[in-house]
Amino acid sequence: MSRVIAIVNQKGGVGKTTTAVNLGAYLAWLGKFVLLVDIDPQGNATSGLGVDVSQLTKSVYHTLIEPISFRDIIKGTHHAGFKVAPATSDLAGARVELVGMENREHRLRNAMLEVKNDYDYIIIDCPPSLDLLTLNGLVAADEVLIPVQAEYLALEGLGQLLNTVNLIKENLKPELIVTGAVVTMFDKRNRLSGQVMAELQQHFPHKVFRTVVPRNVRLTEAPSFGQTILSYDARSAGGQAYEDLARELIEQENPIY
Repeated sequence: MSRVIAIVNQKGGVGKTTTAVNLGAYLAWLGKFVLLVDIDPQGNATSGLGVDVSQLTKSVYHTLIEPISFRDIIKGTHHAGFKVAPATSDLAGARVELVGMENREHRLRNAMLEVKNDYDYIIIDCPPSLDLLTLNGLVAADEVLIPVQAEYLALEGLGQLLNTVNLIKENLKPELIVTGAVVTMFDKRNRLSGQVMAELQQHFPHKVFRTVVPRNVRLTEAPSFGQTILSYDARSAGGQAYEDLARELIEQENPIY
């Protein structure tokens, strides 16, 4: 059985998609079979993996709304063992269309059942909001990974997100667990970043990954070339960080409750 991990944060600009794409690439590089499921209507994970969105006729949207095979939408990437279920802007409409549907919170989970055993890791890149698409991502997942930017406002957002996860555990998915938070955009020269890291570890003990992702220009450049940091500049500080994060994730014997 694969580990299905939803990467979630309702706050935009915290490195959520960067984490989904690059963590997936390094897991594949380390020998795992990985599928990235993009459920963000912006489709940044899809385009960041070099998929031409304008050429797509089917996407995750169609598996949520229509009875089509999930395998039929999956595309390859430049990395062996790493595939993507792409997103298009059609997904924005799914937020409205799902409202009146039966089992609306379970549509993604049900659609993914046919491919769940094909991969070691399935990573779900959720939108930067707590809407029906994100809810579908959380119900489809077994675990939650939360990228947290190294700033004080992130602490409040993380608490709100953990409350939402607890509500989902109580009402929809009792077995859902929080694997942990990963600190992103960390600047060791900035005293504030260090203080936020210390507070995160104090308020959320055992739920913060040891790996810290630094602010790194190469990380921000890579998506514009349709590449992951692994293919664009694996030796960069950002590349090294995501390799470390992938190794740390693999080494977990039991995800943290």
